[in-house]
Amino acid sequence: MAKSVLTPQAEDFPRWYQELIQKAELAENGPVRGTMTIRPWGYAIWEIIQRELDDRIRATGHKNAYFPLFIPMSFLEREADHVEGFSPELAVVTHGGGSELGEPVAVRPTSETVIGDAMSRWIQSHRDLPLLLNQWANVVRWELRPRLFLRTSEFLWQEGHTAHASWDEAQEETLRMHEVYADLMESVLAIRPVLGRKTDTERFAGAEATYTLEALMRDGKALQMGTSHNLGQNFARAFDIGYSTESGDRELCWMTSWGVSTRVVGALIMVHGDDSGLRLPPSLAPAQVVVLAVRETTADACTQLADSLRGLGVRVETDLDTHTGFGRRVTDWEIKGVPVRVEIGPRDLEDGVVTCVRRDSGTKERIGLDGASGAIAALLPDIQRSMLEDAASRQTEMTRDVTGIEEILASEASGFCRLTWADLGAEGERRLNADGWSVRCLAGADGEVPATPAAVESSVAYVARAY
Repeated sequence: MAKSVLTPQAEDFPRWYQELIQKAELAENGPVRGTMTIRPWGYAIWEIIQRELDDRIRATGHKNAYFPLFIPMSFLEREADHVEGFSPELAVVTHGGGSELGEPVAVRPTSETVIGDAMSRWIQSHRDLPLLLNQWANVVRWELRPRLFLRTSEFLWQEGHTAHASWDEAQEETLRMHEVYADLMESVLAIRPVLGRKTDTERFAGAEATYTLEALMRDGKALQMGTSHNLGQNFARAFDIGYSTESGDRELCWMTSWGVSTRVVGALIMVHGDDSGLRLPPSLAPAQVVVLAVRETTADACTQLADSLRGLGVRVETDLDTHTGFGRRVTDWEIKGVPVRVEIGPRDLEDGVVTCVRRDSGTKERIGLDGASGAIAALLPDIQRSMLEDAASRQTEMTRDVTGIEEILASEASGFCRLTWADLGAEGERRLNADGWSVRCLAGADGEVPATPAAVESSVAYVARAY
């Protein structure tokens, strides 16, 4: 690989992260502290994630809608736990049109309340259920310690909101979407997170239960990649979201919400990136292959190969800028993380071959120009599998069983520490929080997500320092 122009991860991981985002042209800080401008390469990655997830959401019967950015403060105040949980992060508008507003409005931190208000009108009968909605939007949570993609005052996401006739149906929906997220992370982002349930301390404000997906970054810190919440009847009660049963009785609905944000782009960077830059799994790479002309005389061959690859459904970029130094161009594409780089020089054409370089492993091979497009396309699923296996193996290596809380507190090691919830408990969780550790999730010893009080009591706690 080309010589790295980034600070090595082992030397300064946060600096490496910031440099990679800048040099890979993913994003930059916005003009207001805590905001983020997403550049075309970074936004193209988000668009693929969005498209892949939207297809999965639609396949489960949900419909997309859009709700207002501004929410009356009185809406938030109807659900006490909800407003208390978000009050430190709220951005509140008090003036508009040159005068003071009669009622302050919050810039949405999430949309349970404004969607709940709409649901109270849209749902009247059992025939209106289930109501399955999804929204692609921006939200605002005023961050005191912002970091691009991971924590920004404004970020992009999707938020699903559903209403059901029973707790069982709401719980089934909550866990179904949890699994949808798991499939997205594994099959598209090549990340296999731990699936579990949040403790009562960590659950979403106003929810009955929160289910999460937690993954380890290369520096051993954990990152929450998505959540799914069973809201019970809390918001239905606050907003009078009810329905008439077949017998004519009126019942409150059972509700859920769930979301994934641009934070997963940060996870992608920190799970797969190396000292040479980003490494993109082919499933979400804006360009799966880049074809570089070493000399101007090979430009036509590059264009023909690129066209052949596109005919096979491969996303391709051609780099015909032979006036820029070849080494500089290689470095730029490595930083951007394109899975396969194909180089065609005059000697390659004479020999009837192309030089093919895998970004995930750095391996280089010369393959025959005839049939090259098929051979290159065949590399992509292998790279996808290899990157998933690499990330999963690294996470396993950074996960260790411990005997008790003292072992965690005395440890300087990073990664997941795993112990039974019975041995930790709420008091142990408070002690860990005071020292900068948190219980990322509770997972069943059998791999099942704990969904009942009994399952929670017998669960395993995954503890880590986190972003």
